[in-house]
Amino acid sequence: MSEATHDNLQNADGQDQMEQLDGVTIISQSVLEEIDNSNAEESEDDSIKEKHEIPVLDYDAMSMEALTDELEKLVNNEKVMAIKDHVEGIRKAFSDKYHHFIDEKKEEFLAQNNEEGLDFEYHFPLKNKFDGIYNAYKASKAKHFKQLQNNLEQNFAVRENLIEELKNLIDSGDSSISDMFKKVNDIRERWKNAGAIPRDKYNILWNNYHFHMERFYDIMHLDKEARDLDLKNNLEQKQAIISKAKELLNETDVMKAFRELQLLHRVWKEEIGPVDREHREAIWNEFSEITKQMHDKREGLYAEARAKESDNLAVKNEIISQIIALGNEKIDSHSGWQAQIQKMEALREAFFKAGKVPAEVTEETWANFKNAVRAFNANKNVFYKDIKHEQHENLNKKLALVEKAKSLQDSSDFAATTPIMKKIQDDWKKIGHVPRKYSDSVWKDFKDACNAYFDRMHEARNAETSEEVEAFEKKKAFLEELKSFALTGEHKADLDAIKAHIATWKTFGKVPFNRRHIEGKFNKILDALFEKLSMSKKDTEMMRFNNRLEQLAEGDDRRALEQEQFFIRKKIDEVQSEIFQLENNIQFISSSSKGENPFIKEVQKNIERHKDDLKLWKEKLQQIKNM
Repeated sequence: MSEATHDNLQNADGQDQMEQLDGVTIISQSVLEEIDNSNAEESEDDSIKEKHEIPVLDYDAMSMEALTDELEKLVNNEKVMAIKDHVEGIRKAFSDKYHHFIDEKKEEFLAQNNEEGLDFEYHFPLKNKFDGIYNAYKASKAKHFKQLQNNLEQNFAVRENLIEELKNLIDSGDSSISDMFKKVNDIRERWKNAGAIPRDKYNILWNNYHFHMERFYDIMHLDKEARDLDLKNNLEQKQAIISKAKELLNETDVMKAFRELQLLHRVWKEEIGPVDREHREAIWNEFSEITKQMHDKREGLYAEARAKESDNLAVKNEIISQIIALGNEKIDSHSGWQAQIQKMEALREAFFKAGKVPAEVTEETWANFKNAVRAFNANKNVFYKDIKHEQHENLNKKLALVEKAKSLQDSSDFAATTPIMKKIQDDWKKIGHVPRKYSDSVWKDFKDACNAYFDRMHEARNAETSEEVEAFEKKKAFLEELKSFALTGEHKADLDAIKAHIATWKTFGKVPFNRRHIEGKFNKILDALFEKLSMSKKDTEMMRFNNRLEQLAEGDDRRALEQEQFFIRKKIDEVQSEIFQLENNIQFISSSSKGENPFIKEVQKNIERHKDDLKLWKEKLQQIKNM
């Protein structure tokens, strides 16, 4: 309040108690200022009825999607002035997260694009949606203030007319004291309901009103009975306000109680006249003491909030330290960095959920967080920049293989070209990843060139030559001869005879590709003969296996050889796993039993059989490697 206002109120009968709070408690001046400020921002109706409480959320802990949804809900369902603090909190939280998000995207863009002249652009639909909702809020707010300003000006005109009416009533002197009292009460009632006025005109109009009210009370001294009745009525109203204020001290929602106390101050100041001097100081001191207690409760609430904010600051500083440590770790693999990124996302989420920190360190804490995240992203981007360079080198290597494959795809010299094409395919497998945007196209070019060559080769192979047909007829006839072959029972002679049959079979040569089923028939006959020989399991199995390998090699069936190798490796892993499990079991059984156990012996025999199988599978694998 201005000095002029202060002096004037001290001279106004019954109104100086409003200033006596100044110096007694801090709340006096701040309460009156808040009341005066709200006088220019709220309508009288809004100040009278109880306001709808909108829950205050921890906007810093919410995602951008959640913030956008919350803003949309508030703008669509609440009054524009009731949500202004909420909207500002949401806007700040969203802005912080958005700029942090864009900073990261820009760093990633710069790390992946070294070319000069490239401008960073990032389309984020959620930002457009948020801006649209916020702009709608601003438009509603502007419309509200325009309407409010019109109302304020109209209310100002009404109050000026009331002052003029009061002035004329006093100056006329035509009415009796009783009539004047009734008319003044009517003016006072209409003044109370006249609504808010522009803030810059508030003090002048208020002082003018009270100046003429003082004049009225000077006249009222002539009618002591009417004056005493008015003073008594004012005392009862102010005692009722004190009772209501005492009830507010028991309200669990301190901030709600504080706001209601502000309204009681407004009623005390604007709507109720003075009281008798003998009660004036005592009743104001009682109201002032309640106000002080409410202020102390609010300060206690703020102290708890500040303590919580200090705890949140410690949590956020620890998270920042963890992010810094995370960024300083030496990671040299893609999987390792993916794990780091997941940890980083968890720390980022924890930071946003940690809650508010003291206002004086908010900007510093946010800057420290952004710097820590930026340092982490810089190290990550250096790694992926190196990978990108390596991928470009891989791309050049694969493009060279594509050109080589294309140059050979029309060759008809299959004997000379096929080994080269197979080597090209092997070389391709040894080259690492290429940039994703080229991956599909370069692979398609390479696959098309290889398929074009091998499709032609297979087509040529499938064409039956006279030599292959003749070989098939010979093998078919030889199978008929083998049906009459019988073992003599002498191991060496029978084994030599079988080997001779195998050698004879090979001399016939290759058969047409689509008639190679005859090889399977020959293998079945050999299997039956080997079963009848008194050979060890290992020798029998290896002879069968070697014969099969030679047939695959003779048919130049590289894919079948690779599948056979894959199958054997899988069997080796299965047998090793089974041996490991049996050995674990036997250790457990041995430690829990005494003496000889038949079950243990059986398990040991089973282990030995598996070990023999393992040797056999490993020998087969070595045979394939030798080929």
